[in-house]
Amino acid sequence: MNVETKKKDVRALTKEQLRGFFEAQGDKAFRGNQVYEWLWQKSAHSFEVMTNLSKECRAMLQEHFVINHIQVDQMQRSSDGTIKNAVRLHDGLVVESVLIPTKTRTTACVSSQVGCSLDCKFCATARLKRMRNLQPDEIYDQVVAIDNESRLYFDRPLSNIVFMGMGEPLMNYNNVLKAIEKITSPEGLGMSPKRITVSTSGVPKMIKKMADGEVRFKLAVSLHSAIDEVRTSIMPFNATFTLADLREALQYWYEKTKSRITYEYVVWEGINDTQKDVDALVEFCRFAPSKVNLIEYNPIDDGTFKQASNTALERYIKTLEAHGITVTVRRSRGKDIDAACGQLANKS
Repeated sequence: MNVETKKKDVRALTKEQLRGFFEAQGDKAFRGNQVYEWLWQKSAHSFEVMTNLSKECRAMLQEHFVINHIQVDQMQRSSDGTIKNAVRLHDGLVVESVLIPTKTRTTACVSSQVGCSLDCKFCATARLKRMRNLQPDEIYDQVVAIDNESRLYFDRPLSNIVFMGMGEPLMNYNNVLKAIEKITSPEGLGMSPKRITVSTSGVPKMIKKMADGEVRFKLAVSLHSAIDEVRTSIMPFNATFTLADLREALQYWYEKTKSRITYEYVVWEGINDTQKDVDALVEFCRFAPSKVNLIEYNPIDDGTFKQASNTALERYIKTLEAHGITVTVRRSRGKDIDAACGQLANKS
């Protein structure tokens, strides 16, 4: 085994642990504060850049620790301005993250797992299966990289973050929450939690756990059908995490947080494009304030799933609006570089 891989990643240490490390080495505890600032506020990728530490101090850190930072292996730019990063992790595995620009903001779409734990049939990432969870610093690094690209190419800082990349965030719950804690901390990136959305395919007990944690970020649910048989046919895990269980968890979420729920919903031809499907969605939306994002489908090669007709889409819009439910149609960005929703699969 490489000696470097035996060393602990210094970013796994809390500020207090860093202070304790320096004290144990006979140095001053405040050195830990300095290192912590370099790691999180300044996103240092090596000890050498920590210029307010002595050479001896930097050598000592090098002897004991590593910084397992990510590398942007490949960056692709779409004709619509979207940027996709192929991100190489310290162990050689690759995930993808996306910068989505509009006239008023830039959004980072970040990954939480290498592959995915779930089995949605319409998603390219699900075909990879889960290889491992990302660490908090690996999630954080994706955000930093996209913030740098936003400043470089669009002359403004990153404004929003969505956990809608590779993986199911709630299956990597602890690491995702630790990453968000760092992203929102004044000692990290200092972003508002209200600008962060965690998107889940629907893991009821973890939604309840999140509600109990009194989180302040937004919740989106990748729903796609409010009829159990239909949802199970396209998202087989629904047989375990049923719509009734999901609904109960979402009711609990709203009671605890008073935060509106967003449903992500793709309409496919011959799958969920009838009035019965629309009516079931309306009924599912009744129990708590919510909005529906109707998302354009992005093909993943095999042709099993096809975008529904405009007539079917209009049926959804009119029915939802007639029942006072906010609905938005989201056109996909970055399709020409396989950066759109459901297309992230490390083809590179």
